[in-house]
Amino acid sequence: MRIPILKLKHYLLISVQVELDDQTALQFQEDLLNKIHMEGSLGVVIDLTSVDMIDSFIAKVLGDVVDMSNLMGAKVVLTGIQPAVAITLIDMGITLKDVQTALDLEQGLEKLQQELEG
Repeated sequence: MRIPILKLKHYLLISVQVELDDQTALQFQEDLLNKIHMEGSLGVVIDLTSVDMIDSFIAKVLGDVVDMSNLMGAKVVLTGIQPAVAITLIDMGITLKDVQTALDLEQGLEKLQQELEG
């Protein structure tokens, strides 16, 4: 299963609406990095509102996606992080330093625009 990645101007918008298993997470990682490369995207908003739980592998992949996107020059904003997901990320030692967060997709896009456009 693939997670849709939408392009909006110089940004990519992703709303994760499926239960993340290991294969889906790895496919998402590869698809996102390829899309950043092909589109020359400056920023990415990843909405996790529908993700209720993550395991240690998914948490690591999510952290890797953020780090890899930043290496490619695309700023990442995570939105809609549920309490259980936040607890898991911290328990796993994944602090996602320097990653902007917002309550929802709309606020995440605004935050990304402010950061990139000044």
